[in-house]
Amino acid sequence: MRVSSFKSMFLLVGVLSVSAAASAADAKGPAGDPKAGKAIFENSCLLCHGATGKGDGPAAAAFNPKPMAFGDAAKMSKISDETRVKAVTEGGASVGASPLMPAFKDTLSKQQILDVLAYIRKTFGH
Repeated sequence: MRVSSFKSMFLLVGVLSVSAAASAADAKGPAGDPKAGKAIFENSCLLCHGATGKGDGPAAAAFNPKPMAFGDAAKMSKISDETRVKAVTEGGASVGASPLMPAFKDTLSKQQILDVLAYIRKTFGH
């Protein structure tokens, strides 16, 4: 009887741990590695979005509209993770944003897209 109770308690702790981990992952957005995302950001995003994520990269001067400013918390908080993934994968026009934002589906893997989005979230605070 005592072994059965121990097994039940162990199982309950395991289930709660997995549930807590899943909830924490949901709160942070899709799984991605911000460290890996930094290099991707520097190679694929910085030219337009800038090193500080203000949409003021070297190429941004020629754009109208300007690239998304990741530091705009009010605007960024309204954009779902699904929309962010779609914008990077299929380009800005696919989500009603700037048609100047290119699609990266042919140059970045799904994991790389999640990595760069994790970097953006960690670095620019959302």
